[in-house]
Amino acid sequence: MLKKKLKKIKTEVYALGQHISMSAHKARRVVDQIRGRSYEETLMILELMPYRACYPILKLVYSAAANANYNMDSNESNLVISKAQVSEGTATKKLKPRARGRSFTIKRPTCHITIVVKDISLDEYIEVDFLDSLRCSKKLKSKNKYTPIAYQDMYTNGGVWDKK
Repeated sequence: MLKKKLKKIKTEVYALGQHISMSAHKARRVVDQIRGRSYEETLMILELMPYRACYPILKLVYSAAANANYNMDSNESNLVISKAQVSEGTATKKLKPRARGRSFTIKRPTCHITIVVKDISLDEYIEVDFLDSLRCSKKLKSKNKYTPIAYQDMYTNGGVWDKK
């Protein structure tokens, strides 16, 4: 008799926007509002907020939903923003002419925004044969090549808070 074991399947996809021309602090102000919310609620929030950072974040949310639809055949009503992250990018430098032929450098900050979307309708585990899982685990232990990936959830990192 073969025993069955549960195996985790992929339920998350992401969209990444790099070198977006705005400060990371201003983008985090908007991203903190949408973390952990559903897809439709996120679209309404981003369309009504009066910040300049909302437009590139809205484009990334659309892109993440399109990736989820294409890769996992998921419906938009089942999508939740599981992780949203903003990190600082490189600062572009410009020269501004000043008096007496001198120049002054202007730094324009950039940021990288990552939006991870999770499909809550998919079951996270599937059944596999126990013997096959033992074979896979022996291979993993012998090579030590693969490490499990842990995604942060909104409940583990402190939840959603309002930062103004």
